[in-house]
Amino acid sequence: MDLIYLISGFICLIIFIVTLVNLFTAPELMKAQTEENQLVSILIPARNEEKNIEDVVIDCLNQTYSNKEIIVLNDHSTDNTKKILEQFSDKIQIIKGLDLPDDWLGKNWACHQLSQKASGEYLLFVDADVRLDDYALESSIAILNKTKSKMLSVFPTQIMKSFSEFLIVPLMNWLLLSFLPLVLVYKSKNKSFVAANGQFILWDKNFYNSIGGHQAVKNMPVEDMEFARIVKSSNQRMITLLGGKMVFCRMYSNLNEALNGFAKNFYPGFKINPIVFISFISLIVASLLIPFFYWKDATISIMLVAVILLSRVFISIKSRQNIFYNLILHIFQMIFVIAEAVISVYRFHSKKLVWKGRKI
Repeated sequence: MDLIYLISGFICLIIFIVTLVNLFTAPELMKAQTEENQLVSILIPARNEEKNIEDVVIDCLNQTYSNKEIIVLNDHSTDNTKKILEQFSDKIQIIKGLDLPDDWLGKNWACHQLSQKASGEYLLFVDADVRLDDYALESSIAILNKTKSKMLSVFPTQIMKSFSEFLIVPLMNWLLLSFLPLVLVYKSKNKSFVAANGQFILWDKNFYNSIGGHQAVKNMPVEDMEFARIVKSSNQRMITLLGGKMVFCRMYSNLNEALNGFAKNFYPGFKINPIVFISFISLIVASLLIPFFYWKDATISIMLVAVILLSRVFISIKSRQNIFYNLILHIFQMIFVIAEAVISVYRFHSKKLVWKGRKI
């Protein structure tokens, strides 16, 4: 067989198998009840979040888990975040963020300050752009205890409205579910099988403190993945779930936000040599594009295209994304993967990664 077909076919088959496994086994946050009643601290870092902060605070207040405190850190916001928060001053605790130390990154510093104010036995760090079903916290506590995990993380179901979002946002779950059987994050002790999302992380507070909390990752841009590696290295259990119908997020509202947001985490999350990273991503993307354009053997090309598209269907179903859009935009999305890889490497090494007005 043609070498091009062999390489492309091998990679396509691996991705097909992984996505099929994830279709049936990737854990999802489901409604669950718990008799647990220890205090949970819900911790929300907020920097210029006037579009989101009211909704997330209301969602947190509406949680069925009754024994909770909500603490929001206003991280030097220059918009109406502070004014909106003050509407809830009788129901939540609002703290003013301190100046950012030189050796910390912004979000990690904000989360560290929140943890210092928390009184709960559990800590839930949740981003301001996340939306929660009323049972999200109670269900997470139930699963954390049932699985005897020290850390629980959720990849929210993504809300997409604009064309640019459909081009880029699905790539996060594509990366997650194409190369990692998600169930192994919990079932395997191998620290190679890690995945976490800082948008929603629930901790056993004692364990969180024992590993140094956010101070242990204070200058790391992909702190969620570093935390996952620390948990595995500590021989403790962690579990990572898909948001299902319980946790949602609209991450970006335009192309520029999507490009910057994806670039911020893409390359740093791999922790490998930049040349190896670009080469690896290029090989994967080429293997998923070649069958659409290389027709030396039409039968083989059609089979590979079918395998690729079926994989996208599996991921779309599991991620609750629009199947039609992911299929018709597959080629364009793969082109953006390469573009984002190059942008992420360049900005990381030139120290030009910026988020929320701060250098990363």
